[in-house]
Amino acid sequence: MVGSQYLIGIIVASILIILLPGPSVMFVIARTIAWGRWIGWLTALGNSLGMFVLAAAIALGLGPLLQRSQLLLNVVQTLGGLYLIYLGINALRHRRDHVAAILAVEEVRPGAFRAAREGFTVGVLNPKGLVFFAAIFPQFVDPTGGPITIQLLIFAVIFAVLAVALDGMWAIIIGASRDWFATSDGRILVLRTIGGLVMLGLGITVLIPIIDSMFFPA
Repeated sequence: MVGSQYLIGIIVASILIILLPGPSVMFVIARTIAWGRWIGWLTALGNSLGMFVLAAAIALGLGPLLQRSQLLLNVVQTLGGLYLIYLGINALRHRRDHVAAILAVEEVRPGAFRAAREGFTVGVLNPKGLVFFAAIFPQFVDPTGGPITIQLLIFAVIFAVLAVALDGMWAIIIGASRDWFATSDGRILVLRTIGGLVMLGLGITVLIPIIDSMFFPA
């Protein structure tokens, strides 16, 4: 059984990752601004299911390898942390890009199934999601909590449930203030800036314990 401190850690990390105004959140926001909270919520639901499939696939593929190699775990964490820092810097550098596209209204309103399906596609094919799951999830593996694969699958379920709730919250909030968001590029720009800063902070957080163990071993 995974220790409570590890579960709390993965819940907090998942909330931070989900709330990041990255590709998935921006897709939900764009759909909500264009077509309202119902389409936005269905998009968020599909996106969450897609991310769960991606996270579960990573758990099944990566878990057995991490179970056998502490060195591989350290390598994955280090590369993941560095990539998160890169994504944060890149997001800040290009935070003005695509703002107009986010605010653009599609010509044809998607149906419920299409909204969920396209959200699923964005979630399951999100390359940043792969890095997040591979870099962040192993940080909270409990050495005494049983098979790593099972722990990573539990983390995937937790992440998916939180993603439905929090991404759905974006749809509700944006849906209630569509005109306010749609009339200002600056408001979307602020969200993208916050996302870049949080991503940068997550990458640094991932690397700190690794650096500490390398240069200040117990």
